[in-house]
Amino acid sequence: MSIIAFAEQRNGAFKKAAFEVASEAKNLADQMSVDAVGLVVGSNVAGMAAELGRYGLKRIYVIEDAALENYSTEGYTQAVEEIAKKENAKVILMAATAMGRDLSTRVAGRLKAGIASDVTHLDVSGGKLTISRPIFAGKAIQKLVITSNVQVISLRPNIFRPRENAVQASVEKVNISLKPIRAKIKNMVVETGKKIELTEADVIVSGGRGLKGPENWNLVTDLANAFGAAAGASRAVVDAGWRPHEEQVGQTGKTVSPQLYVACGISGAIQHLAGMSSSKYIVAINSDAEAPIFKIADYGIVGDVFEVLPALTKEVNKLKGR
Repeated sequence: MSIIAFAEQRNGAFKKAAFEVASEAKNLADQMSVDAVGLVVGSNVAGMAAELGRYGLKRIYVIEDAALENYSTEGYTQAVEEIAKKENAKVILMAATAMGRDLSTRVAGRLKAGIASDVTHLDVSGGKLTISRPIFAGKAIQKLVITSNVQVISLRPNIFRPRENAVQASVEKVNISLKPIRAKIKNMVVETGKKIELTEADVIVSGGRGLKGPENWNLVTDLANAFGAAAGASRAVVDAGWRPHEEQVGQTGKTVSPQLYVACGISGAIQHLAGMSSSKYIVAINSDAEAPIFKIADYGIVGDVFEVLPALTKEVNKLKGR
C-alpha cells in the first residue's frame, strides 16, 4: 500500500508544483506508515526522475512512450492507473494545475475513487485523512473524509511548500501496452521569452479596470518586473481585450496562492477574490476607499494608481540596487 505522487513535467523539466506534491506525499506517508512513490510520465524523462529524491521519494516509477510526449488525458490516465494498481495505492496526489484538474477526474473515474480538488490542507489523525478545501468562492472551508478505498487528491499550487529531505532514489521504468490515443495534439504554439507562470509565482502584480486602458498596462508590468513577479489581470480587463485569458486571475481564470499579491485598480468582485484570497499577503491599491478588495487586504493604499504605481516601482528598484 502506498501514496503515489504524480510529478508533472513539461518539456523535460518538472513544474514547481511537482516538488510540492512529492514533498507532501512523503509527509503523509510518514504519518500513515505507508510508502511514498513518485510517478513521471512522458517521453525521454527517465533521466530527470531521480531529482524527486531531493524531496524524500525513494522509489520513482517512469512510464515513457513517444505517444506521451505531449499530455493526453487517455494516455496519462492509463499510466497512472497501471501504477496505482501495481502499488495498491491508497492515495494519489497531483497538483491542481490545468493538467492535474483534467487528469485527476479521469483517474478517479477509472479507479472508482473518491476525489477532492484544489485542496489547501491535509491532516492525518488515527490513520484517517481529513481534507480541507475552499468552497463558495473562498468564503468557507470544507472539511471532508473520503471513504473509498482509493483517494485522488489535487493540491492547490503554492500552498504546500516543498521540503527537501534528500535520499538516493531508485528509478524503475515500467512498460505498458498503451491503448490507442484518440485525441492527439497536432501542434503547439509556445510564447517566446521568459514569462513567470501565474500559478507558480511567489509574487503577482495584477491590474484591473482602474488602469483605464491597455495603453497604461506598462504600469503593472513595470512593477512586476521590479519585483521579479508575474503579471495578472481581472476578468473585466480580459473581457475588454486588454490582456490574454492566460493572465486572468479569478473564478473563471486561474487560482493563485503567492506569498504576495498586489491588486492595482481592482475593485474586488467575488469572482476575483475566489482566485487570489488564499495569497499569504495582499496589498490593494485603489482610489475608492469603499472597494471590497480592502476587506481582505493585509495592506491598503487609497490612491491613484497612476501616481502610486510609478512611485512604488521606483522604490522597489531602489531597494534592489537598480
